[in-house]
Amino acid sequence: MRVGAPGRGAALPGALALLAALFLSACGGGGGGPVTGAAALREPVACVPYARARSGVELHGDAGTWWEAASGRYARGHSPRPGSVLVLRPAGRMRDGHVAVVSRVLSAREIRVDHANWASGSSKGRIALDQPVMDVSPRNDWSLVRVWYPPARSYGVTAYPAAGFVHGGQAVAAR
Repeated sequence: MRVGAPGRGAALPGALALLAALFLSACGGGGGGPVTGAAALREPVACVPYARARSGVELHGDAGTWWEAASGRYARGHSPRPGSVLVLRPAGRMRDGHVAVVSRVLSAREIRVDHANWASGSSKGRIALDQPVMDVSPRNDWSLVRVWYPPARSYGVTAYPAAGFVHGGQAVAAR
């Protein structure tokens, strides 16, 4: 049924309500609606849909809200595990926080992560695999980290506050 077709005026309010619901569901998703499933594994992509697709952790909202949102739904902790999601708190220019999926644990203070949208400029929205992250917290509790910055081919100079790791979900294979 077409909206506004002759003799079908009763369908118009229902169709408008559906369109309004679809429009509102796109809020917070970068203006183009939520990115889900295999589409979240293609560039360009933000960190949240990528982490959700890779980890199986079904949380929504800005990356910085994931730690609190996981409470009661997923196990959380301060020790990394492969497949867990590292949650960085909003700080400085990173006002929405950041999430990354742990790909490997190398030592008590170094992990590798897969994440998206870490760099800026022409690298914005890119997926970066097996990137180094170092715990630089004074108590070795992963509350402060430095993240590899691909354009500079080194760790970035900024130390970011980390909430911890959200454990759970089923990892989706990288593409």
